[in-house]
Amino acid sequence: MDQTTGLTINDRRRAVERLSAFIAKSVDEARAVEMPFFHLEFDRVFPDDIYAQILALKPESRDYRPMHGRSKGHDLEDGTHTRVKIDLFPEYIRNLPAAKRALWDVVGRALCSEPVKQAFIRRLAPGLSKRFGKDFAKVGMFPIPILTRDIPGYLITPHTDTRWKGITVQLYLPEDANNTDIGTIFHEVKPDGSMPKHTQMRFAPNTGYAFAVGTDTWHSADAVHNRVKTRDSILLTYFVDQGLLKFLRNRGKRIGNFLLNEFRHRF
Repeated sequence: MDQTTGLTINDRRRAVERLSAFIAKSVDEARAVEMPFFHLEFDRVFPDDIYAQILALKPESRDYRPMHGRSKGHDLEDGTHTRVKIDLFPEYIRNLPAAKRALWDVVGRALCSEPVKQAFIRRLAPGLSKRFGKDFAKVGMFPIPILTRDIPGYLITPHTDTRWKGITVQLYLPEDANNTDIGTIFHEVKPDGSMPKHTQMRFAPNTGYAFAVGTDTWHSADAVHNRVKTRDSILLTYFVDQGLLKFLRNRGKRIGNFLLNEFRHRF
């Protein structure tokens, strides 16, 4: 996919299939780590040429919008948002320049693909079965991929993620390995209730992690230090998509976010 502009529908479909197969293989080959909770660690998520394009074709700051939720409480005193995002759905990236739009469209579609989802479900079986039981593979999962950007001052305290989520994935996108100390921290829960740091993910190029959301998946992020301009990553979240309420909620949020994004671009 070295020619990202002018992709025909067939070209895009083939590019998505190739990238989906590569990512699914990366998930299948990821390291499984038991402690402090079951998770996967990736060394090479994307093909080298695709990763190079990801670095070269990142959106501009103006293309992002504020990330709400826990990160909203960590805005700077002047109101600057320390975490912003752009959803990697076709309706959100359609305002990007052609080359960027073509790349991120393929990346977003590949991340949302069935082969990638099934790979995560296979590999995260211990965590998923712990939460959902033996029929965990039948639980619906609705993927939402977002490109995020954190700036110095961003942090997030220990938390376990909302129960609306079934699987949490973060894929790191730095240009080099000079700041590996700003990766996500996993916490061990002691009998006395304390949660010391157990493991920290390395913020290194083309790496990442994944886990099935559970009551023991405590994680956090220290404040991003001033040695970096931005901490870029992809958050791929699989929301539980079982039952009418969750089904409507997941699609309603996508529609609502689209309308907000359109209003922002127009006005």
